[in-house]
Amino acid sequence: DEESLKACGLLAWKQQEKGAGGNESSALYARFRNRIMFPISSEADKVIAFTGRALASDDKAGPKYLNSPETAIYSKSRVLFNLDRAREAIRKLDYAILVEGQMDCISVDAAGFHNVIASSGTAFTEPQARLLGRYSKNVIVNFDPDAAGAAAAERSLALLVSEDFRIKVLTLESGFDPDLYIRRQGKPAYAAALKSAPDYFDYLIARAQAQFRVSTADGKVQAVNFLMPHLQRVNNNIKRDELSGEMAQKLGIDSALLRRELKHAVSTRAASMKPSTAPIVSEAEKILLRALTSNDAELRSRTRNSLLAESLHQGLETESILRSLLDAQSQSAGEDISLHDISSLPLGDGERDLLARILMNETEDLTPALVDRALNAVRRQQLERRQRALKSQIAEAERQHDQASLTRLMQEKINVDRALAG
Repeated sequence: DEESLKACGLLAWKQQEKGAGGNESSALYARFRNRIMFPISSEADKVIAFTGRALASDDKAGPKYLNSPETAIYSKSRVLFNLDRAREAIRKLDYAILVEGQMDCISVDAAGFHNVIASSGTAFTEPQARLLGRYSKNVIVNFDPDAAGAAAAERSLALLVSEDFRIKVLTLESGFDPDLYIRRQGKPAYAAALKSAPDYFDYLIARAQAQFRVSTADGKVQAVNFLMPHLQRVNNNIKRDELSGEMAQKLGIDSALLRRELKHAVSTRAASMKPSTAPIVSEAEKILLRALTSNDAELRSRTRNSLLAESLHQGLETESILRSLLDAQSQSAGEDISLHDISSLPLGDGERDLLARILMNETEDLTPALVDRALNAVRRQQLERRQRALKSQIAEAERQHDQASLTRLMQEKINVDRALAG
């Protein structure tokens, strides 16, 4: 049926004019027409998506590479290209080669390095890291040596470090990606490059030494500032202390001083991650609270009806206050609630003080348009909250290998993503 054809990701469509019966129709066409197809498979070796490379190079050809959209069975951030073929080699050799693109991955695999995978882009994600970690916690990252590739490698390093991977970084000669390097230099040269790849922290120290004049005091400060965030992400205290000693030696810094700086940075980072106890109330919630206590009966009624019909107050920071106001208005047939009536609401002292401060601090005139914008903002908050919950539930379904739940949750996530995009 047409809905299944649309959902598969292989077809796109254009809306047609309404027919005589008043129904809209859509003209389906092949999304990947005139392209070389690269199938993308799941970990279980099922084809779930495609990348299509344009055969033509004229203006009408569209983008050089076209990817399948997200579907109920495909989420780009949760798939590693070639893992279905590479997983046994990764497990046997106890390390993976991580490259950027699919052509690089295919070339490296064709040369006999069957433990190669690609992130299908530069952004390596936490779900991908967890997926790879099932087979090995050792990885050699081989991204392009240009500025974008180096930045991508550092972002991937940061994530892999926090997931306790043991990492090496392979940087090829300038102008060579893995595909070109193997074709020009050959398989033995690439094997030698893999063998000599430095540990991730040696790679980062070398980058710091190349970027900053570490022979000067200012250069040392810059190098430490560059390296410190990476060092902080190392979860193991013993490993972190060992790495700080190596860093101090190579940069010519007193190791005791550097360890003190690291200890301060780690404790500061931990403190900054502690949740604040003070409630953070959005401007949208403040406007809705004002609207519910407004002297304008029509504005009160519109706000109350919208909140109740869509349960928009659920999950908000001020949910209990909004619920109390809605209940009070229902009991009083929607009559005005004055500042004097707040004391009779079933609220805690903190909630009552918060409501009073919001009502006495009117920053702009209350209008229907302002309330409508606030309602839309709250609708978006709810969608974003559901999006975050779905991500957690999808990760749990993946861990449990619950395919039925995963398909259902992925479909709901697609619907939520579309609603947010709209």
